Amino acid sequence: MAKSKFEYVRLYELDDKLLKNVWMVVRIDGKGFHKFSEDHKFVKPNDQPALDLMTAAAKGVMSELQDIFLSYGQSDEYSFVFKRSSNLYGRRASKIISTVCSMFTSHYVFHWNAHMETELKYPPSFDGRVVLYPTERDLRNYLNWRQADCHINNLYNTCFWALVQEGDLSTTEAEKQLNGTLSSEKNELLFSKFGVNYNNLPESFRKGSTILWEETVDINKRKRKTMQVLSCDIIGDQFWDDHPHLLEL
Repeated sequence: MAKSKFEYVRLYELDDKLLKNVWMVVRIDGKGFHKFSEDHKFVKPNDQPALDLMTAAAKGVMSELQDIFLSYGQSDEYSFVFKRSSNLYGRRASKIISTVCSMFTSHYVFHWNAHMETELKYPPSFDGRVVLYPTERDLRNYLNWRQADCHINNLYNTCFWALVQEGDLSTTEAEKQLNGTLSSEKNELLFSKFGVNYNNLPESFRKGSTILWEETVDINKRKRKTMQVLSCDIIGDQFWDDHPHLLEL
């Protein structure tokens, strides 16, 4: 960069380098997606093509930023976990967040027509934040939190929309009926009133989507990295026992 007498203004930039040797997690969330989903006629409580679109966008981000070794998504959010050793953009928080947000949004728009039947009426947008997790327990508990949130929200929304769409209640009446109910009561309501066994609903609705890099061997015995999309329990130990290399990255 050429030097000039105006260059001093760079001194006003904040030094936002993130601590080294810890996991960086960037979470993006849809901005105003309640209205966006209504305007684009998303199916309630779960729109499979819209969820697939979110996953396609997340895979696009992971393809471009290979320091991300795992991502987890549900509803209108995705969390991206970077290797502890990552030095992307010198670990500058503002650069990392803005890049992930812009890449995700770009891929979301780019893949829209491949997944959605409705025309994209206006540009979607996503906000983001980055959080550091220093220990294995902290990182796993973060992911546990997001998957638990997926289950809680999906169970509520499944009951809510069943009451509205099949029970002929208004949204206000459905909200009032569900207020203060326990998970067991919501499960009973679904089964007794609508014949729905919550545990038989698609795992992608109940558990979200986990994307990770796996090493495979092709027919020529060459090793390749491929992305796998799983809808499975990540709160228990089994997932981590099956993929022990993840927490070594």
